[in-house]
Amino acid sequence: MPPQTNKRLLLISHHNSYRIAPYIKAALNLCLDVTIASEGKHSLVSEVANGIHIDFSNVDSSIDKILIENKTQPFSGILGSDDQTVQLAAYIAEALNLPHNPPTAALCSHRKDLARAQLALYDCPVPLHCLIDLSLPLTRQIKGLPWPCVLKPLNMSASRGVIRANNEDEFITACERLRPILATAEGAFEQQHVLVEDYIDGIEIAYEGFLQNGELNTITIFDKPDPLVGPYFAETIYVTPSTLSEEIQTSIKSVIQKACSVYGLRTGAVHAECRIDNKNTIWILEIASRTIGGDCGRLLDNENFSVEELAISLAIDKAIETNLPEKARGVMMIPIKEPGLLKRVEGLLLARKTMNIDKVDIMIREGHELTPLPEGNQYLGYIFASGESSESVTASIREAYEHLTFVVAPIFKIK
Repeated sequence: MPPQTNKRLLLISHHNSYRIAPYIKAALNLCLDVTIASEGKHSLVSEVANGIHIDFSNVDSSIDKILIENKTQPFSGILGSDDQTVQLAAYIAEALNLPHNPPTAALCSHRKDLARAQLALYDCPVPLHCLIDLSLPLTRQIKGLPWPCVLKPLNMSASRGVIRANNEDEFITACERLRPILATAEGAFEQQHVLVEDYIDGIEIAYEGFLQNGELNTITIFDKPDPLVGPYFAETIYVTPSTLSEEIQTSIKSVIQKACSVYGLRTGAVHAECRIDNKNTIWILEIASRTIGGDCGRLLDNENFSVEELAISLAIDKAIETNLPEKARGVMMIPIKEPGLLKRVEGLLLARKTMNIDKVDIMIREGHELTPLPEGNQYLGYIFASGESSESVTASIREAYEHLTFVVAPIFKIK
């Protein structure tokens, strides 16, 4: 008899994605082999360099290449690691008749303009919105815009390029600031257009769940205790369990379930962002067909569960168990507040000794350049905490952060 081989997962990812390592670890825990499909032919990461090298912009050639590889050792599941790869993963899984979302649904989940249009068509609660074409005179496109409003790139994440404008002058300034940011976007249309939507005043939450056969299951709802009012929208503290009423939490799930159905999403992880106004109306800001970003997913880890294992299990049609930690947990994504070179971080010892603090990780090393929002898309690091209540966890995170000082040297650029 030939030797038995493990089932194989295909992970489609940018070659430098921070998500690759946790997905490899999760796959090994599930006794799966992993093959990485990326554009990183010359990557120093062996799993990437030894993987399948494809062109993300050429769907047909990517499918053909992976179909050939599938004949050697069939894949049991296909996953896109982030927003930019979920649609390609859907095309390939469709071709291999593996669990997947329709490619059009995956596209909606990472193109803000298409998502807004689809949701509005089916009377889902999304802010009033329109598209601005930066190649046309801005003064002709301002008429009728709501004030304040929020400008957003069509396909960027981590709040990059998201700017609040309170009047016409701020709007035009924001558009000019967005031009070089959008120049780095994927796609000519995305480089030229901006989504503009009504600013919703209220609290913000993040929802983590998953779909099986189109039915939404809740993992948790994260409160965001820091007000996000602009002009830029750096995410900071996430804490669970939510302190919102059961009625509002049920409504959040109902609104997101409808949105997933409108997109056509059927399976896989779901990460959503919503705002709740003073009338308890739940407004959809984002529905993404992926796990939560950054290291925030570590909040949900325990001995038998991780969000990556969840996503992989759904991709290979395996039974799901979600056992959340009993304690309240929280994380702070440490924002970059000023540009320059990071010289050192002071106060780490005191921060780590703060009550309820589990870990303080600084992700950017000394000597590296810091770029704040809206141009940047990174965090300095993370503060993790756990305790008896969401309120005590939030208080401990704030106290630990107060101990930290980031010494930054200015950068003098020659014109």
